[in-house]
Amino acid sequence: MKSFRTLDDADVKGKRVLVRVDLNVPMQDGKVADSTRIEEVVPTITELAGNGGKVILLSHFGRPKGGPDAKYSLRPVVPELTRLMKKPVAFAEDCVGPKAEAAVAAMKNGDILCLENTRFHPEEEKNDKGFAKQLAALGDLFVEEAFSAAHREHASIAGIITASHLPAYVGRAMKAELDALERAFETPEHPVAAIVGGAKISTKLDLLGQLLLKVEALIIGGGMANTFLAAQGKAIGKSLCETDLIPNARDIMAKAKSLGREIVLPVDAVVAQKLAAYVPTRVVSVDAVGADDMMLDIGPRSIEYVVSVLARSKTLVWNGPFGAFECEPFDNGTTEIAEAVAELTEDHRLVSFAGGGDTVAALNSAGVVGRLSHVSTAGGAFLESLEGKTLPGVEVLTIRAS
Repeated sequence: MKSFRTLDDADVKGKRVLVRVDLNVPMQDGKVADSTRIEEVVPTITELAGNGGKVILLSHFGRPKGGPDAKYSLRPVVPELTRLMKKPVAFAEDCVGPKAEAAVAAMKNGDILCLENTRFHPEEEKNDKGFAKQLAALGDLFVEEAFSAAHREHASIAGIITASHLPAYVGRAMKAELDALERAFETPEHPVAAIVGGAKISTKLDLLGQLLLKVEALIIGGGMANTFLAAQGKAIGKSLCETDLIPNARDIMAKAKSLGREIVLPVDAVVAQKLAAYVPTRVVSVDAVGADDMMLDIGPRSIEYVVSVLARSKTLVWNGPFGAFECEPFDNGTTEIAEAVAELTEDHRLVSFAGGGDTVAALNSAGVVGRLSHVSTAGGAFLESLEGKTLPGVEVLTIRAS
């Protein structure tokens, strides 16, 4: 179990508190379209400001090319920050240098300041030590509250701690993510099941290999299930399939067998001639897929099969949808299983962890996000954690706490 310093250990009154958040949120017509990531960090910012800290927010936004670009400014995010914080949030036109220094110097206890996009400086993504020291000079202590960016070895995430002597702490949302991962993987209640869905095996080979070492049942859905079915010699028609990875799928199934793990694949599917909303569909066995059929969702027998596996599990880790959930009626499999997971969780029969962009979108669509044990909005960081990789933004906090 890793040890971190939390906000319970921090004395922030009168101090400049640098908080690395993730304000890289979707925008539409110059306004925040989805404020989920901001909402997650509001409690930490409120606590720090309420305890008399001068709260200075650091974040990246988008992928600007080599310098300042109004298209990637954090300024349009500030009104939403102000609305959610229910108090004014100031803005500085740079994250280092005279403009940032002047804005910080003008702060009073309890004030909140958002600095401009850290990626306006190329040194950010290079994890430049000098740039990290410039950022660190603006604060008296550092709080990491951007789990979704913790897999990046960038100056405002990892470098700021290693290049300075700032006391470093984990924020409330970051701590919740780390606690959930520990409960899911380091101290889970067995049997453990994992759902891995999505379009391609190629993006999740490391994940599948790691999960086989951790779980009793590996449930495979989405387009990647088609590749496994093809590896079993089944005809899959015009369904999405990574034919070059069929040998990898066979290797994974062989490894599962040698470890005594259960691989759960669809036994029936909802098929159509093309992927479009409300096209004619049929439910067929995976042994009866026609030459012109596309498997676009799991069928009712597969749903029952998956739910039966979950009903005898104690812990679930979920990454990826079962079908083309963005397009009705191919969202049914994911929605039905999401509802079953929510009910098992509420009945205290299952501890459920889910994460990743498509997964969160699917769970939001199903209306069950608040009913699972923990849902992570992090994409790459969540996936790399499941793969067993070390996250730079977490590792430096561990070192500083030791």
